[in-house]
Parts: sequence; C-alpha cells; structure tokens
Amino acid sequence: MSSNWQPIDSSYQQNNGTPARVVTMSESSEKADDAGVDSSPHEKMNFFQAVKKVQKLRRLERQQTRHTKSARKDGEHAPLIQDSRDLFRGTEKEDPSKPMEQPTTLEALTEIVLGKGVISWCLACAPLALVSVYFHWGATWVFWLNFMTLIPFASILGDFTEELALHTNETIGGLINASFGNAVEVVVAINALLAGEIRVVQGSLLGSIFSNLLLVLGCCFFFGGLKHKEQKFNATSATANMGLLALSSIALALPTPFAQYYNLHDSEVLLVSRLAAVFLLFMYAQLLVFQLHTHADIFENDGDDAPFTRITMPVALVGLLTTTLLVAFFSDFLVESIDGFTEASGISRTFVGIILLPIVGNAVEHVTAVTVAMKDKMDLAMGIALGSSTQISLLVVPLTVLVGWIVGVDMTLNFPHFEIIMYVLSILTVSIVLANPTCNWLEGSLLITTYFMIAVGFWFEKIKNY
Repeated sequence: MSSNWQPIDSSYQQNNGTPARVVTMSESSEKADDAGVDSSPHEKMNFFQAVKKVQKLRRLERQQTRHTKSARKDGEHAPLIQDSRDLFRGTEKEDPSKPMEQPTTLEALTEIVLGKGVISWCLACAPLALVSVYFHWGATWVFWLNFMTLIPFASILGDFTEELALHTNETIGGLINASFGNAVEVVVAINALLAGEIRVVQGSLLGSIFSNLLLVLGCCFFFGGLKHKEQKFNATSATANMGLLALSSIALALPTPFAQYYNLHDSEVLLVSRLAAVFLLFMYAQLLVFQLHTHADIFENDGDDAPFTRITMPVALVGLLTTTLLVAFFSDFLVESIDGFTEASGISRTFVGIILLPIVGNAVEHVTAVTVAMKDKMDLAMGIALGSSTQISLLVVPLTVLVGWIVGVDMTLNFPHFEIIMYVLSILTVSIVLANPTCNWLEGSLLITTYFMIAVGFWFEKIKNY
C-alpha cells in the first residue's frame, strides 16, 4: 500500500463502480477554507518563537528575491520557491531541490543596512542630524532629525540581534533576543535617566506598552480582519501575557495611590519602587526559565530546519555593538533637545514620552506584526505585540529603576494617577477583547480608538518635571 495517502472526494463516487476522482491535498485545503474550517493548528508561541518565525519569513522572501534576480539575468522564468498559500498558512517549507543561496558578507550587510525600502531612506537624516547639532539649527530640527535617524538604526539593531542569536543554541539565542530585543528603548531610557529626565523615561516606557498593547494589536486585528472575515489565535498564550501585564500594573500601583493614601515620604516611595522592580525582574527570570527550559517543548515548532545565517558571528557581534553605540550617540542628542522642543512646539513632555518616543524603537516591529497578521498568522502577530509589551513591563521598566539606583538617580515607579488609571483600564479592555479566541476588524478598531482617546488625554496633560 502506498504511504502517500490522499483523501477521496465522496461526491464523485459513482454507484456503477466508476473510480472516484482523487482530490489533492491542496484542493482539500481549499474546500476547508471555503467552508470556514481552520485547517492549521494554532501554535503556542512566545516572544522568542515569534522573532524566530519572522526571521524565517524574511529569509524566505530574500531567497525568492535572489532566485528571481538570478533567473532574470539568465533570461529564465523564476518559479516560486514555495507555494504562496503555505506562506499564508504558516506551513512554509523550502524546496529541497533548490539549495539556499548564500549571499556574500557585503551583500548581506547591504541587505541589513539598506534593504528596508523607505525606512532605509531615513539614514540620510544621520549627517543632517549631526549638522543640526553642531551648527545650532534649533531644538525642533535637532529633535526631528535625530528622531528619524533612530528609526532605521532600531531595525538594523534587530537584524544584527537575530543574526547573532542564530549562531547560538535555542536558550542562548532566546537570552540574546531578550537582552537586545528592546535595546533602543533601554538606551533612550538610560540616556534620559542620566540627563535627569525622569518624566521622559516614565513616559517612553509606558508609551511603548500602550503602543504595542493597543495600537499594534489593534492594527493587527483591523487590517487582518479586512482581509479575513474572522481570525483565530491561541488563547493560552494571550492569557499568560495579560496576566503578566496585570502583575506589572500592581507594581505601578504600589508606589502611587499607596504613597498618597499613607503619606509615604519620597525615600519610602523610592524603596517601594526598588523592591517592586526586584520582584518584576524575578518574575521575568521565571518566565525565561519557563519558556526556554522547563516547558521549552511546548513552544517547539515541528519541521523547523537548521538556522540560515547571512553573516558570521564576529561580523554580527561587531555590527550589534557598533549599532548600539550609534543609537546611544544619536539618542543623546534627541534627549537633550526635548526641553527646547517642548517649549518651542507647545507639546507636553508627557505626549513626547508616551506617544512620540515609542515610535523610534517600535516602528519596524509594528509594520512586521501587521504584515504577518494580514497573512493570517495571528499567533505570530500577537506574539510580537503582546510579547514586546510583557518584555518592557517586566524587564525594561524595573531595569531603569535599578540603573537609576546604581548611578544615584531617584527613578521611581510613582507615575501620575491618570497614567496608572489608563494603564489598568487598557489592560482590562484588551483582556475583554481577548476573552474570545477569535478576532475581527471591529475589535481592532476598538483598540485603535482606545489608543487615540488616551493620546488626546496625554496631549493636554501637564506634569511638573521631577
């Protein structure tokens, strides 16, 4: 008996003994799609798995592009390396008959630095940003030019992080992604912290969570819903992430309402904040152990092939360190210009921190999440959006508190009451939306509307600098 089993379409079975028509697997999948049946299981996907899957999709797209260009040079027609339907369903497989083309180091670096279309064009702002600083063009020019410069650098930093992680095993790679996955937010926050801009630090970190939790997730639901009537996702992973975000809201509430109600002094608020930061980091360490060690088998993807790297480990390491230094260099100019920018424009410091600065580190990540959501990969999109929110709340926020402790800056978790209320209500809103493991464009519109309503409030919020 042949091992290649094929389903039989019973509607073609004839009573007179005529052989039934054999239906191919692709036709069977098409019928399942037409009937509204979900033909692919939903994966439990943590943040590190989401990053890995995105890297694999990008690799397949680059392979197809190189294959097409090569065929055009030879005057041949370039067939698809894989069925595009598989790419949309999440069952992508490389064609073993076509070996993976290994780009040269120069080609790979060019791809990483200049191969991102419109985003790469923003690198042209880098020399202008330096000119604006040294020739004193004014705070507004300095702010926007350095702002635009940091966006492509954030994307380049992410690529080098992925490349370095691919040269290690699953656990070390996960730790590298955890450490540098939000490197831009960490660098900008530390620069602002050293400059005494505690209000900006608090706003930028809280804004990154708002951005991922409401805007990015909302756009994933909305644009994915416009292309697919209804999409499904793994409720278990979503619930776990929302539980961790709820825990972080408790940590933020401890030094804020409690401090006022019990008339705690600044030193006591600072102590409560530092203790809460230690607990959050301890929880994050447990999350890493759970995802990368004790329950790593839950998140394994069957059929994943050997990692494909474009550059060597030393090149990836040098690229990562160099890009991190450049981010620190330009972000320092950005932070120094905030005071002058807010005075000249009339925009509140809260709005700059919560709405504008998160765009720097999350713009490319946002586009990626929405793109994969439109390809009906909602688990992957949610792994990026919710996973990034969880990382910031459990890692980056407490890390800034402890760094402030080390350098002698009194960074606390004593946020304004309005921001704490909006944070808790946002988590509650998203939790209600995710209660049902299906999504549509209306739920996406709800989350996007919530984000812009909060943005309006932050536009008018005037908080005295600490």
